Amino acid sequence: MTNELTSIGGIHVSPQAIATIAYQAALRSYGVVGMASKNLADGLSHLLTRDPTHGVEVRFDDDQINIDLYIIVEYGTRIKSVAASVANTVRYNVEKALGIPVNEVNVHVQGLRFSDDEE
Repeated sequence: MTNELTSIGGIHVSPQAIATIAYQAALRSYGVVGMASKNLADGLSHLLTRDPTHGVEVRFDDDQINIDLYIIVEYGTRIKSVAASVANTVRYNVEKALGIPVNEVNVHVQGLRFSDDEE
């Protein structure tokens, strides 16, 4: 959890809040058709509950924020370009919302899928 002290009190930001910002930014990125689970257990838990941070993992190492994203990319797009764009978009949105620099954003492409509007 990030902590910041101001003259009128403290600000605490939970990892889930950061993950929600990253999730929304990733889904708005070009070429991303969905978020994926990092493993089978996460996939099963997502079927039971609707988690607004599905496919996002936030870690704090000392005072540094590290974000892992697990995405599904639209078939026919350049995977490298989409992954770089997602990383930049997520970094920008999290830093803009929090005012705290992000150490790293790792994008894991878990699969390819045809987009829903091309059927």
